[in-house]
Amino acid sequence: MPPSAAVRTLSVTFEAKLLTDSLRQVQAMLRQIDAEIKDICHGFPEIPCILSIPGFGPGISATVLGMIGNPHRFENTRQVLKTAGLDLSAERSGKTEGAPVLSKRGNAHLHYALYQAALIASTRNRHFMAYFTNKLNGRDREKGIGTKMRVKLAAKMLVIAWTLMKRKEMFDPAHLTG
Repeated sequence: MPPSAAVRTLSVTFEAKLLTDSLRQVQAMLRQIDAEIKDICHGFPEIPCILSIPGFGPGISATVLGMIGNPHRFENTRQVLKTAGLDLSAERSGKTEGAPVLSKRGNAHLHYALYQAALIASTRNRHFMAYFTNKLNGRDREKGIGTKMRVKLAAKMLVIAWTLMKRKEMFDPAHLTG
């Protein structure tokens, strides 16, 4: 005999309550983890410098800080980008040369975090919005150009973070030139 509509409604209501309770527990745990990350990061003198970059919150800043570590271990920007996997590489054989693409050898979590920071900054901060639209100027019809430019912006943001960490300075929109 099939269950009645009232029984189905009760079981669906019960399952929905279980799911919402589970979601609330996960959200509470995430808030606690974020607070612990924030507490740990504030022990590093470079963290206020990184947090001053638009689009960088505690999670992204902790990810960047963890990847870079001691900023003085890198001699130039190419080394920082290569460590993060944001450097360009191309397939080359005897006669043909492929288009440059990201090497993809770095940390996928860092790539994602930096891309999210670039996405937020390029849509919500006037200095980054101006920089981003300037880079897109005249290239509107290229396929995937928005994503490509955001990846380049993510790389630039990593270099800015590294530079600010080295110099122990706060972000200045003048860092976006070039």
